[in-house]
Amino acid sequence: MGEMEKRRIDMGAYARREHFRYFCGMGYPYVGLTHTVDVTAFVKRTKEAGFPFFLTFLWCAAKAANQVPELRQRIEEGEIVEFSACPTSNTVAKPDGTYCYCALYCDKPLAQFIPYAVERQKQSREQGGIHEEGTDSLPMFFISSMPWLSYTALVQPVPSPADSNPRITWGKYERQGERLLMPVSILCHHGLVDGLHIARFYENLEHVLSTCIDESL
Repeated sequence: MGEMEKRRIDMGAYARREHFRYFCGMGYPYVGLTHTVDVTAFVKRTKEAGFPFFLTFLWCAAKAANQVPELRQRIEEGEIVEFSACPTSNTVAKPDGTYCYCALYCDKPLAQFIPYAVERQKQSREQGGIHEEGTDSLPMFFISSMPWLSYTALVQPVPSPADSNPRITWGKYERQGERLLMPVSILCHHGLVDGLHIARFYENLEHVLSTCIDESL
């Protein structure tokens, strides 16, 4: 991945500065929701292309999130910085029933990303742990999944003091009539992100899911 650029937001010209201060003073400054996403065509095209579902959806989610500037913003030393692009840190299941974390750069085209990500997952599964030494977590999107069941709501663990990394999670897709539906959750720091920005993420995700496979072949 090319070097990530980071710029500091001019708080004097920042339209949400009062919102930022307000939510930063809260004990739980997060906003999030779960939205049902139609993955019918996406599942079909992913299987036809021979791509792994989890990694393909992760790439799509990261692309959709990176298209929203507010989701690339983080709080650093009490001020707001914005990254030019954000990588991901995702959970990887280990043979003993625990999990580790794996950092991935998603700026590659999907067809190139898949073999790279498969190898990185393998390395993490064999060598990784719950702490990623030497990895800067500030720019990352935190990614996880619940492939064993569908759900309508999700409660996420968060640190104290609060961090500002968006968390994106999805569950098992289930058939309802002719459609395959999957819950997708996002949790963000409300000092940086409002409902409008969350809605834009889901709009972007819908578009990326409908085009990613054809564009990669």
